[in-house]
Amino acid sequence: MIVDEIKQAGEYFDLGEGIQSALRFLMESNLEELPLGRHDIDGDRVFAMVESYQTKPMEAGFWEAHIKHLDVQCVLSGEERLGYAPISGLSAGPYDEEKDFYKLEGSGDFITLRPGMFAILKPQDAHMPGMAIKDPQQVKKIVIKVRI
Repeated sequence: MIVDEIKQAGEYFDLGEGIQSALRFLMESNLEELPLGRHDIDGDRVFAMVESYQTKPMEAGFWEAHIKHLDVQCVLSGEERLGYAPISGLSAGPYDEEKDFYKLEGSGDFITLRPGMFAILKPQDAHMPGMAIKDPQQVKKIVIKVRI
């Protein structure tokens, strides 16, 4: 997992063309004005989902990971805790190939994502997004899916 500020995103362009496209989108778009829903960056290879939701208490969260995509997650407004754990230390449930998603069980560490920050989560990075810091709050977030 990589966590940094959007203003430093150019430092990660050498991680691959798809990640570069995702980070350029974060750097060059007017993120506050993006409407909810899907935004194609490079068709199905790189696309963004803008979502708005209430953060959840920790007991409502679960670990997840993907096989075909990596995530670039960026909070646009509000704040949330984002969990991270290597998948090698967790127990995996069944994989949903259509959704490119599987749940895992175990424990990990948490950071706070604030506006202007992003996280790159590769397939080996289990994550638990959308957790409340204290009380639930409204968050607007962009998740960019990069096909591997």
